[in-house]
Amino acid sequence: MLAPVLSQRAYHPAKIGSRAELPSQFGEFRIFSFASADGKEHVALVKGDVAGAYDVVTRIHSECLTGDVLGSLRCDCRQQLELALSTIGQLPRGILLYLRQEGRGIGLTNKIAAYALQEKGLDTVDANLALGFGEDERDYRVAAEMLRALEVRSIHLMTNNPDKIGQLIKHNVAVSARLPHAVAASPHNRRYLTTKAARSGHLIDTGLLEGDGPRRA
Repeated sequence: MLAPVLSQRAYHPAKIGSRAELPSQFGEFRIFSFASADGKEHVALVKGDVAGAYDVVTRIHSECLTGDVLGSLRCDCRQQLELALSTIGQLPRGILLYLRQEGRGIGLTNKIAAYALQEKGLDTVDANLALGFGEDERDYRVAAEMLRALEVRSIHLMTNNPDKIGQLIKHNVAVSARLPHAVAASPHNRRYLTTKAARSGHLIDTGLLEGDGPRRA
């Protein structure tokens, strides 16, 4: 156990705005919209009954228009999203939180500007720094609020990012296990993933960085 179970500590919680059934190619989900203090609309896809449940397999995915929607090969976002939904869809219960934090929190316009800097030789970290941002501007408080609104007691988090775990624990979420969540590198995103591991501390199997291989969860 990495943290105590969720408490009733107040954090100006995100509120469920609406909900509906969402059948998908990955399984039968319910979709919840959330209005939060950050002024953005986030969503949760929920499989099964999670209220009051412990150790719910959970993925927190940050929006990536270029990858998730347009199929960009510069990142692994779409592959990670599909892998998470496929995995959760086969479980009796699970959650995917989709956060509107484009470009690691710097927004779409700045993300594309960072792409241009990467084309000049900067890696993803240095491109963000050159634009005046931190290497990762995301804040996972809203994810903690969403989990509280869904009445989840503890989670098994699908992630390779230690900062995500640390922020959730800081915001009083019980993370009882980390589940590795990575896909094999391709020629287009190998440098992106290598930078995540080498400079941002992401826990990515070196075998996945060295060549094309099977997806792993």
